Amino acid sequence: MRVQIICVFLAFVLVQSSIALKEGECEVCVKTVKRFADTLDDATKKDNKKIEEKFKTFCKKQKNKEHRFCYYLGGLEESATGILNELSKPLSWSMPADKICEKLKKKDAQICDLRYEKQIDLNSVDLKKLKVRDLKKILNDWDESCDGCIEKTDFIKRIEELKPKYTRTEL
Repeated sequence: MRVQIICVFLAFVLVQSSIALKEGECEVCVKTVKRFADTLDDATKKDNKKIEEKFKTFCKKQKNKEHRFCYYLGGLEESATGILNELSKPLSWSMPADKICEKLKKKDAQICDLRYEKQIDLNSVDLKKLKVRDLKKILNDWDESCDGCIEKTDFIKRIEELKPKYTRTEL
């Protein structure tokens, strides 16, 4: 009997620890919910419908990962589904952003799959060790192209040409 109780307790602990967010998990969700919550005044925070309306307005200005987050929640006109009430109710209760994101993850796991891309420090990175995809991303971030680039060395050469224009060297 005692062994069964211990097993049930351990199973419960394992389930609870797997539900809780880990460090760096759901980073887009947590940051976006915090930014959105900071835009709300006290009167709006108490009304679910007002929170949902404000979120839809907030989403119109979002780009990239935040825009995708808004799409998943139903904050955009083109959203296929909507779980805005899973955001608005906890916000009205003043629940912290990480706990809201835990609840949202249970409803739609892809919300926590959104991650910010890591920035490449061009002053310390060896371009030869980067993948072509990363080299293309650097050029794309600079709104530059590499016409006629076929091999990795072509992309590296183009980045080296443009590097002084886009990077600052600090003393």
